[in-house]
Order: sequence, then C-alpha cells, then structure tokens
Amino acid sequence: MQLLRLGEPGSERPFVRAGDGTTYELGGLTADIDGGFLAADGIARAAAALAAGELPAASETGLRVGSPIAQPGKVVCIGMNYRRHAEETGATPPTEPVVFMKAPDVVVGPSDDVLIPRGSVSTDWEVELGVVIGNTARYLESVDDALEHVAGYVVSNDVSERALQFRTPQWDKGKSCENFNPLGPALVPAGEVPDPQDLGLRLWVNGEKKQDSSTKDMIFGVAEIVHHLSQVMVLRPGDLINTGTPEGVALGQPDPKPYLRDGDVIELEIDGLGRQRQTARQA
Repeated sequence: MQLLRLGEPGSERPFVRAGDGTTYELGGLTADIDGGFLAADGIARAAAALAAGELPAASETGLRVGSPIAQPGKVVCIGMNYRRHAEETGATPPTEPVVFMKAPDVVVGPSDDVLIPRGSVSTDWEVELGVVIGNTARYLESVDDALEHVAGYVVSNDVSERALQFRTPQWDKGKSCENFNPLGPALVPAGEVPDPQDLGLRLWVNGEKKQDSSTKDMIFGVAEIVHHLSQVMVLRPGDLINTGTPEGVALGQPDPKPYLRDGDVIELEIDGLGRQRQTARQA
C-alpha cells in the first residue's frame, strides 16, 4: 500500500495505491494526508478500508503527482550522515548528528521543476531517505522506541545551493530556496519497509549515474536520528526528516564541479519507495 496526493499545487487530493497497482480515492476517509490524518491512525484506517473494499477506484491518468504529505510543520535535515560522503568532501565524520532545517514550503511534488536560484552557479542534488513522523516524539527514553513514531518513508531530493550553504556557519540559506525539496512519489507505510537501514538509493543527472549507495552506509541510522532529535525538539505528526545523502554529489567531484544547469534532468529512486524525475529550470 502507498499513500499519495494527486492534483494541481494547492488542490491535491488524497489517494491510496494497492499492492496490485490499483488506485483508490481516500477523500471519504480524510480531506488530506497530513499530520492530523497520521496522528489519528490514518494509515491503519486506510488499510482497513482498502481491505474491506470500501474505497472507490480512481485513475491517476492526467493528474500531477504532488508531495505525498501536505506541507509539514517542519523539515529537519541531517548533514554528513554517510561515511563515504564525508570522505569525498574531506569532512571529519561527525560524532553526533549534524542538524539543520529547511523551510517547509520548499516541499513540492516529485516531478515539479527544481528551480535554480538567480545568480547560482552551485546548485546541487542529494538523494535522501525521507522519514515522516506519525505520532509525537518527545524525549524518547530509548533508541529502541524510536521507529514506533515513524509513519512511513519517502524519496526526498534535498536540493542545495552550496555557495549560500557555506557562506556562513548556518546552512539553512542554501537549503531553503524555492522548490528545493521534491518529495514522493508516495508515502510507503513503515510496516511495509522491513529495514530502513537496507535500502539502495540512486540518482542520475542527464542519464549519468551520480549516486549509488545504500542506507547501510549511514553513520546514524533512522532510529538513532529520531531518538536524538526528540531530545532537542518535539517531532510532531507530519514532520519530515531528511536523513542525509551518500557520496556522488557535485560538491564532492573534481573541478570543474558539474553543478546543475538550466535544462538538466535529475532522476532518483530508493528501493521500494519509487522514483522521481525533475528538470532544472532557471528561476
């Protein structure tokens, strides 16, 4: 089962895709796939309604695929969280998660354009495992409890403008430009992802593979990240966590670095979570 939102920006409607690929409307169950839906055990209710044959069939033909969750309350990101990514950039692997934020309104659909900021010459790609919170996580006592607070997983492109990112010690400016977080195509419930630390993730630019790794290479796993964040902030239903990117970003490649240019096509995927395709456009 996969949860998705289809329709034009600002007018997306909720749907569910069954294991056989058939799509059904969720509008009779919820107005949207958001924090309220997730907090009210929405995924389990959707699964039950699907199993009972209570949902009307629908067609995805001609409909834009939006972000699978409505705009989150916050987007929390983890930097330098893959061993080989730290190596390629010459960074010392961190001893605790490196945390920064993205503006929530940069979350867009998986096929929406990546907008290169005006004057940018260093806009970069980052395929990442996105984690969506399902119920409030506050001062979790144990790492072992952390995954109980995860609603599901999603493909995330943590687009970055490197000159802005490293201009000051605060990374947020280089992470919060318009359309800088394509998300989706679907939210896959946590129960259907046996091990978030055993997922292959890949990214191509203009058909050339740039990133090809596994979440096994994470320095801090999903459970560690959720537990750590719960000690310094309250994670609420619908919040998104970007868990870091593997090696292969433009920043880590030899000069001249192949940063994104107008017209470039970015494709990315994670095992079992689906695939994205965007075109880079000058803002």
